Order: sequence, then structure tokens, then C-alpha cells
Amino acid sequence: METVPAEVLRTSIVEHLFARRDDRRRLFTHQDFPSGDEYGLTWAELTGRVRVVAARLREVAAPGDRVAILAGQELAYPVSFFGALAAGMVAVPLMDPATRAHRNRLTSALDDCAATVWLTSARAAARVREFGTPGHLVVVDELSGPGADPVPLDPESPAYLQYTSGSTREPAGAVIPHRAIVASCWQASRAYAVNEDTTCAGWIPFFHDMGLIQLLCLPVFAGARSVFMAPAEFVRRPQRWLRQLSDHPEVFTAAPNFAFDLAVAAAPREGLNLSGVRIALNGSEPVRPETVANFQEAFGPWGFRREAHRPSYGLAEATVYVSSAGPEGPTITTFDRDALARGKAVEAAHGQRLVSVGTPVGQLVRVVRDGQVQPEGTLGEVWVHGPHVAAGYWRRGGESFGAVLDGRGGWLRTGDLGAWHRGELYLTGRVKDLIVLDGRNHYPQDIEATAAQAHPSVRRDRVAAFGVSDERGEGVVVVAEWDARTGAKEVTRAVFRAVAAAHELSLRTVRLVGQGELPRTSSGKIARAAARKQYGGGRG
Repeated sequence: METVPAEVLRTSIVEHLFARRDDRRRLFTHQDFPSGDEYGLTWAELTGRVRVVAARLREVAAPGDRVAILAGQELAYPVSFFGALAAGMVAVPLMDPATRAHRNRLTSALDDCAATVWLTSARAAARVREFGTPGHLVVVDELSGPGADPVPLDPESPAYLQYTSGSTREPAGAVIPHRAIVASCWQASRAYAVNEDTTCAGWIPFFHDMGLIQLLCLPVFAGARSVFMAPAEFVRRPQRWLRQLSDHPEVFTAAPNFAFDLAVAAAPREGLNLSGVRIALNGSEPVRPETVANFQEAFGPWGFRREAHRPSYGLAEATVYVSSAGPEGPTITTFDRDALARGKAVEAAHGQRLVSVGTPVGQLVRVVRDGQVQPEGTLGEVWVHGPHVAAGYWRRGGESFGAVLDGRGGWLRTGDLGAWHRGELYLTGRVKDLIVLDGRNHYPQDIEATAAQAHPSVRRDRVAAFGVSDERGEGVVVVAEWDARTGAKEVTRAVFRAVAAAHELSLRTVRLVGQGELPRTSSGKIARAAARKQYGGGRG
């Protein structure tokens, strides 16, 4: 197994940044919409601004203090993030409080991390002041004066707190040491062949683990360039992402599965040339076979190569990267449903189609059940071991990070279910979300996919399935957002029938709710635990 070189682990991402302090090439480019203007920073300009932020932070805080970043997707964000690291403090990547949907999560994270300093931008300063004021509020693009050189950094000391998206519980801050950043960047640079010629392009928010690594840290580590826009601008007009990919060379982009679906629905496509997209990472949520096929059908004629589509797997606690498809592109396999329900992955002519998330680079990945490594074809929990794994959760201990397997400690229990098949990893769901009825395993995302396709009025990717237990025993509830122009009885019956036919399962309840009423995480995933809490006792 290829391992992360020891000399890499002795460095920090700040060292990689300042190694190019005299470089006049453009490092970061912010595409601002709707104006279409672009704003940029060279390596030299960024390091100069980082030194000024570091100097200011050392005046108002001490090494190890938490420094929260409350800004939008703009150039002030990398200045703030690297400035906090260069000052020897613990960055807490958060968001501009402009979006009300994120305010509860923002408040929870700020309370948990107890940041003594907030960093923001001139654009966001008024909203941040309205939201609250800590001991020190610093508007980074209004700073001037002499700078300070980066302080020496211990590879094992915390670099930042990555607050998880909260799909299964309240957000918790994964403590990411300096060595985990460079380890993850090394792994990703090897997996996706990122180098000085690469353009890291996209819109994933910087407060999200994938956006922080793919658009901020990885370009600095590899000497590449980054071109980014605000997430809201992609959601408003997905064509902007497609145009971004078309306009730049040697592109490495990343997005969750739903973004590829939105891109397919976007129009127009005239003038696109996607032959320069080398890697399109599809991760952060289950990758659907139909998404892979639909994206290729839509954009193959515009130069997109199927092998560029790279289904991948990662999580915040592993500093994003765990595994990915290789140069061959997506591998889709059909598994027997009954065998999956019994915990076995067996190929079949008909059944459940799953997309492989490939193989790992620079780490150990095992499938474990009852403390034992499982052979190929047997489902279990995915465990990960490597220098990219977080040190634990802030103020919550590290029980998930210190598991022992085959005499080796320090394993991360991911909480994800999966199996190896033909040397590749396939994921089937979350341990906590697994629904067990009459001795059979049911995976909520499979039920959700069936329900979403049961009727055109059900909103795709806006469905939650979960188990419930009450006086009637164990059961399954489906909650779905729908278009109320169709009668509720018609839609409900269609979902009941579809799930019964596909999964041999009689649902307890189908509850239809309005647009936006299903709770979602900051990264856009359905928050099943919150949905169960909100709707688990209700009747359709």
C-alpha cells in the first residue's frame, strides 16, 4: 500500500503557501455574480495579506485560541483561514449569517467552539454585527500595517475545527490537526492527479469539508489554481458551473450527486466545451447510477468523457478523502436485493444497482462486523486508518477515532455500511439509519429512491425514510415533499404500491409535506434523524 511520505507529514499547509510567497501567478479567482466580474489574488498577494491578518490576531488572541470565520464565498475567506493558521490559532470555518436556514447551525457551532475572535469581510460585516459580537471582530479586508511571519506549527496541533453537517445528530467539531490537512491533500493529489497545471473549480461552500479542501487547501498544496463562485449562484443558475468548467483548462471539480442532476436539467448548453474537465468528483451523498448515465448522455456530446466522472467517498472526520474511482471512471454493479438484506453483496442480473466508490490511496480501509474484518462480499461498517484522520471531536472525546483492529489502534469508525466487491468499495447506507424488520435489512436511501420515482409530484431528493417503533411494533415511515397540485391520495397510494413492489415492505405511513419542510443539513442532505423527530409520530 502506498503511504503518505513522512516528509510530507512534517510540513504544514502554511509552509506550502509561503514556499511560493514570491510567485506572481494567480492562485485564487472569485467569480462574482450576477455581475460576472472576477477578482483575484496571486500567491504573493495572498501571503502578504495573510501576514497582516496573522499579526492582528497575535495582538488580540493567543496560540490555540479558536478563530471563527464568518464570511461568504469570497477572497476574504482564504485570507482569513490561512491567516488564522499562520498565527498558530485554530480556525473554525463557518458561514455568513445571511442565510436564515444556517443560523441555528451557526449559533450551535459558535457556542461549542467558544471562539474569542471572529473574522469577517467588508461585505458581511454588517450582518455579522447584527448577528452578534464576540470579544474581537476583525474585518480582514480593512486591515493594513505590518505583517508577521508564520509561527512554527506542530503537526499534531489542531489546525481547524470542521463542523459536521449534522445528518444523523447535532453538528460536532472534528479536530483536524495540521498533519491531517497535508495528508489529505497528498492523498487527493495522487487520487485525482492534481498538479501545477490543474484548475480546481467549483462552488462547494468553504465551510463544508469538501469545499475547504478542494478549493482552498489542495490548490495551495499542489501549486495549482482555484476558481470559485458562491453556492447560491450555482443553485440559481447551474449553467454558471458548466460555463466555469468550459472556460478553464485541466479542470478538477467536485460536487454532490444532486448537482449533476441539476446540471442536466439546466439549459442552454450551446457553446460548451467540457473536454478540459479531467476530473468531476461526485461525492458527499450517495451516487445514483441514473445520475451517471443522464449526465453522460447530456454532456458527452459537449466533450465530457465518462471516465472523468469519479464517484468518491469521504467524510469530515477523515479530512474528506477516503476512496475514489480510478481512471476507468464509474463502475456500476447490480446486486441481489435479498442477499443485501441478509448482509451479503452478490451480483445478480436484476436487483439493486450500486455505484462503486473505488479504492483508497495512502490509508487503510476495512469492512468490519463484530470487531472482525469481513471478507469480500460481506457487509459491515467501514473503518478507516491513516494520518488524515481527525484527532476527535472538540470537547466530546474521541471514542469514534480510537477503535482497535487487529492489534492496531487509532481506527475511525465511520458509521457507514459497505462491502468490498471485486476489489472495490460499495456503500449501502448508514449504520444508524439501517432499518431492520423481520430479520431483513432495509436501506433508507433505497426506499427513498423508490418513493421519489413513484409519482411525478414527489420532489426528487426530498424524501426521507426511517424506522419507527410504537405500540404496533416496528414500522417504516416515508416523508416526502410534493407538488400539491396533485391529489394527496393519488400520490400516497403510488408510494405505498411502489415500495411494496420493490422492497416487499408495507409502509406504516406516507406523509406528504410542502416544499422546504423536510429538514436538511448544511450540505443539502436529508437529515433523517431530524425528520424522524419531527414526523416520526405523525400519521399521513
